[in-house]
Amino acid sequence: MTGGKIRDLARACGFELAGVAAAAPHADAAWYRQWTGLGYAGEMRYLTDRRAGVRDDPRNLLPSARSLICVGKLYNTPWPYSTAFDEPQLAWISRYAWGDDYHEVLRAGLERLAGLLREHAGDFQWRACVDTAPLLERSYARAAGLGWIGRNTCLINQGSGSWFFLGELLVSLEIAPDAPPPDRCGTCTRCIDACPTQAIVPAAGGTRYTIDSRLCISYFTIELRGGIPEPERPAVGPHVFGCDICQDVCPWNRRAPSTGDPAFAPRHFAPDLARLAALSEAGFRDLFRHTPVTRSRYAGFLRNVAIAMGNAKLECFRAPLERLAESPDAMVAEHARWALGRL
Repeated sequence: MTGGKIRDLARACGFELAGVAAAAPHADAAWYRQWTGLGYAGEMRYLTDRRAGVRDDPRNLLPSARSLICVGKLYNTPWPYSTAFDEPQLAWISRYAWGDDYHEVLRAGLERLAGLLREHAGDFQWRACVDTAPLLERSYARAAGLGWIGRNTCLINQGSGSWFFLGELLVSLEIAPDAPPPDRCGTCTRCIDACPTQAIVPAAGGTRYTIDSRLCISYFTIELRGGIPEPERPAVGPHVFGCDICQDVCPWNRRAPSTGDPAFAPRHFAPDLARLAALSEAGFRDLFRHTPVTRSRYAGFLRNVAIAMGNAKLECFRAPLERLAESPDAMVAEHARWALGRL
C-alpha cells in the first residue's frame, strides 16, 4: 500500500495530515532522556517513571508493529488569538480545549482508519495512540513528513501551521516510510521573544530549543498540582487553562486554515472570570464535561482563576476573591489572598 493511499484513507477519516514512519527506535529517544535528566519535565512523573523507557521503541507498545501511520487533525477555529485579545474581565482558555476532548475525537477517527485499512490490506494487528501513550509522537510525525519541530517544540506544517492534534496508528503492515521535511524556522525567534516566562530555552549545544516545563504557563495551569511559584504569577496573565502565545505569534500560523468540525467549536469562548470563581465543584464538572479543561481539577482551576483576577487588578473582583480566600482548600485560599494584594 502506498503513502498516497494512506493519505486518502486518512482524509476520509477526518485527518488533514497523514504520513508513514518506520516502527523503529528514534534518535530523539536519547534527547528525551537528556531532557528529563535536566529536570525539564517538572512534576510530570508520568514522563519520567517506568513508562519513560517504553518510549525508546514503538514495538514496546505493539511487538508486531512495522509502521506508524501518523495523522494530524486541525483544530484551529476562526476566533481571535490570545495576542489580539484584551478583555480583563474574561478568562483565556487554550484554543485546543475549547471544544470536545480531542482524545475521544482522534481515537474514533483512528479506529475508523484501521477499519478502512483492513478492507484494503486484509487482516493485521494495530494499536491506536493519542498522546497518552508513551510514544515520541512529534518525532515520528516529523519522520512521517507531517512537519518540522519548531523552536516552540510544536510540529509545524509549511502549508497549515501548527494547530494540529497528533495521533498514531501502529500497524503490523510494512509500508514505505515518508521523508521528513526541512526545518523552516530559519532565524526567527518570535516564539522565544514572546514567551512571558522565558520557558523556551536553548538545548544542549545551543543548536535546538526546548521547553523547561517548570517555567511554562501551560504546565502551571494544567499539570502542576501545587502552588504556582509567586514570582511567575504576574506573567500568567488571564490564562486559566493552558497558553497559546508561542503559536499565536508564529509566522507559519498567519494563514493557518480553520476547521469547520463542530467538535472543536468553542463551547465557552473566554468565559467571565467572576462566573468561574463562583463555580461549585459539580458546576465545574458540568460546565467542562467532555472537554480537556477538567484535567486541571477543580482546586487547580480556582487557583488559576484567582491569579487571573489578581492580574486583571479590577476592583469588581474583590468580592469573589474574598470568597475564594475563605476556601477550605489552602492552595486556593493562598492564591486568592495573593490576588487581593494585587488589587
